[in-house]
Amino acid sequence: MKLGAFSVSLSVKNLEVSKQFYEHLGFEVFGGDMTKKYLIMKNGNALIGLFQGMFEGNMLTFNPGWDENASEVEDFDDVRQIQQHIKEKGVELLNEVDESTSGLCCFIIQDPDGNTILIDQHR
Repeated sequence: MKLGAFSVSLSVKNLEVSKQFYEHLGFEVFGGDMTKKYLIMKNGNALIGLFQGMFEGNMLTFNPGWDENASEVEDFDDVRQIQQHIKEKGVELLNEVDESTSGLCCFIIQDPDGNTILIDQHR
């Protein structure tokens, strides 16, 4: 199963303060929009999403169909295929993708320790 690009999505209190902190660690702004209260920061292959006021807690995020540069990859597993595989394994979904659709969509699961995992397809 190919989950795609991996990042950690952090819920931050102050986007500017968090941006500066991660810049001190060598991250650079890769995407996002300060006026929309989110940034994607990159250091080599490492990606961190900073989100102010969008969700509670932090999440592991996977983007099927993308690599770590947000470039489309030719060979990938559609989010619906991933969801079907996970359901077959008995993993509970917090929300579910309509498998009759195509294109962008996402679903959320939690690991046994309550860590949130977002599978988010942008194409």
